[in-house]
Amino acid sequence: MNNIRWVLILVQLPADPSRHRVAVWRELRKAGAVSVSAGVWALPAGPTFQPAVDRAGDLCRKGGGTFAVIDASPRDDASTALIRDAFAAARVDEWAEFDADCGKFEQEIAREIAKQKFTFGELEEEEQSLERLRRWYRDLKKRDVLDLPEATFAEQRLHSCTVILDGYAEQVYEVMRDATPAIDTPVVSSRSAEYGAQQA
Repeated sequence: MNNIRWVLILVQLPADPSRHRVAVWRELRKAGAVSVSAGVWALPAGPTFQPAVDRAGDLCRKGGGTFAVIDASPRDDASTALIRDAFAAARVDEWAEFDADCGKFEQEIAREIAKQKFTFGELEEEEQSLERLRRWYRDLKKRDVLDLPEATFAEQRLHSCTVILDGYAEQVYEVMRDATPAIDTPVVSSRSAEYGAQQA
């Protein structure tokens, strides 16, 4: 996809205090920007990325630095590949990290099943973990403008996690249903049972 428009972000900040540099770095990385040279970051142009660019710019200026955004028009394939490949490598690394966390999620469910830990509390924790994976997937997908094959695989992995959690939830409800007395089942106290035995 060579029709992607890119911007270069030039950042200059005093060396001290370092917290301003770290704050800007974190905001740009969170947006998906990649460093192509010292103090120079590349990012696709577009409304998806603009809010993060604005936040990074505000952080930079508050730290006494300068922040410039320049439209980039690579003149040849090699120049385009330099930016695209750096951006693609960063996205591949993120998808790999996502895949690893999906694996951890599946292993966690398998451990709970092996321990027969079928409780609503545990199910709620696992549901929260899956929701975190879903939010993460949406964030990664939003900035993966290259439509990498790793994104398709990640979608399949997320679906697999959903299916596994659904299976675990069914087991939890089955166990809890069997452990909970039916509403119309009379509850007989031990004292009443003892009295009944004496009368017999």
